[in-house]
Amino acid sequence: MKHNGYWIFRIMVLVLIFTGSQLLAQTKYTLAPSSEMKISGGSTLHDWDMTSNAAKGEGMFVMEGNQFKGIKSLKVQMEAETLKSGTRGLDSNAYKALDTKKNKDVSFTLKEITGSGSSYQAKGDFTIAGVTKPASFPVKLTQSGSNLTFEGSFDTKLTNFSIDPPTALLGTVKTHDDIKISFKTIFQPSK
Repeated sequence: MKHNGYWIFRIMVLVLIFTGSQLLAQTKYTLAPSSEMKISGGSTLHDWDMTSNAAKGEGMFVMEGNQFKGIKSLKVQMEAETLKSGTRGLDSNAYKALDTKKNKDVSFTLKEITGSGSSYQAKGDFTIAGVTKPASFPVKLTQSGSNLTFEGSFDTKLTNFSIDPPTALLGTVKTHDDIKISFKTIFQPSK
């Protein structure tokens, strides 16, 4: 009879431990089609933006109940030629500079995210024009139900990715080396 009481006691303790604390779960999330990626820069003629809504991405997010606690892995990529400025000549020069025939994709792979609440710091690798460089930048998180929206930007230079800033009109129009990569990505649980 003593043995039965001992096992019942152990089972009750285990039940209390598991029900008394929420377990962290890893959940697969995918990038929603309404997400936006943008590259902005300037030239001797005017400022410019190239935007894409065609990025794809997925990650393993750490969730406690419905609350975001971190990211185990994350990768976002898009075809470089989905970036559009609304000006055919600018797009053509950009694709040539990115050598999109050889380097079809632009991507970001997350290595680490730290912070809490709505303010985080992301560290990872951007691959642009076939060149991979580390990046660190602030990210704002907002949550709507189970969807998570990440917004942020990263300032860099074209030459950091071995890209010669494009020129036009026999060199009279020159693209500035400084660019800003910005994003508003919405992740939703995979179905």
